[in-house]
Amino acid sequence: MALHRSLALALLAAATLLGGCVYRPDIQQGNLLTVEDTDQVQVGMSRSQVRFLLGTPMISDPFAPQRWDYVYRMQYGRTGRVDSGHFVVFFDGDKVERVEMRGRPVPLRAPVEEQKKKKDKLDDSAMAGKEPPPPPAADTKLPGAPEPGT
Repeated sequence: MALHRSLALALLAAATLLGGCVYRPDIQQGNLLTVEDTDQVQVGMSRSQVRFLLGTPMISDPFAPQRWDYVYRMQYGRTGRVDSGHFVVFFDGDKVERVEMRGRPVPLRAPVEEQKKKKDKLDDSAMAGKEPPPPPAADTKLPGAPEPGT
């Protein structure tokens, strides 16, 4: 009986501790809208140009063919934070008449390029007080380099 009780307590403790180890993935839905891409959409562009820039619209209503909706939603699994964006393109015939941005997604994590720039700035600031290493002497021969005059 004591063995069953201690086994039950051990299982309960393990279940409690492992309950916090649930993996919650990031869920991305829709067209990833970057500021650079949406800023390139200009009045007078054709439908095919818009499709090339932004991809196929998430919502293309057959009852309102003059409007394309690009919707983006990102739910971060660990924090539960939700970023969303909604970009609407209005057409007059085959040409863009106007565009509307109804909320832009704000990335929780900095893009890779921005992280590299920050790292480079940190490296530069760390090296600011140090002198660069001296250049090699002119008469120093690099390994594997051909002899002068050969």
